[in-house]
Amino acid sequence: MERPDLAASIDAAAEVLVGVLDTAVSRHRLSVSPTQLRVLSLLSDRPEINVNGLAELLDVVPSSASRLCDRLEAIGLVRRMADPRDRREVRLIPTAAAESLLGEVRSRRHEAVQAVLDRMPARMQQDLLRALLAFAQASASTGAPDASARSA
Repeated sequence: MERPDLAASIDAAAEVLVGVLDTAVSRHRLSVSPTQLRVLSLLSDRPEINVNGLAELLDVVPSSASRLCDRLEAIGLVRRMADPRDRREVRLIPTAAAESLLGEVRSRRHEAVQAVLDRMPARMQQDLLRALLAFAQASASTGAPDASARSA
């Protein structure tokens, strides 16, 4: 019997997971695009970030990141604030409305993933948990990029 390709299986599972997460959010009308949602998530996780730092995380030019923030600021989800330590620096701060939106999205995603897990036997859920923890630990020990920089 041929051994399954573990990397291909993980890649396929990741595609399914992304589909579950995207479907959980896309069923509901959001006032932001997936890219804007990602920006809000990045800003929420990094309270000291400025436009240049955001552009680096997004792998875009600073002017593109700035335009994204302009749109988010116009709809009340981001505000720009001078850094108290260096007034030349401008920090990007998600508003309370942005944090509320992110909480709602996280809740929907959690519910969607839980619905899939509920269809799995408890033993398989525990095996999955152990495998995911081991994968995360192995990833951290190799200096892999922070997962939160790639997701929303």
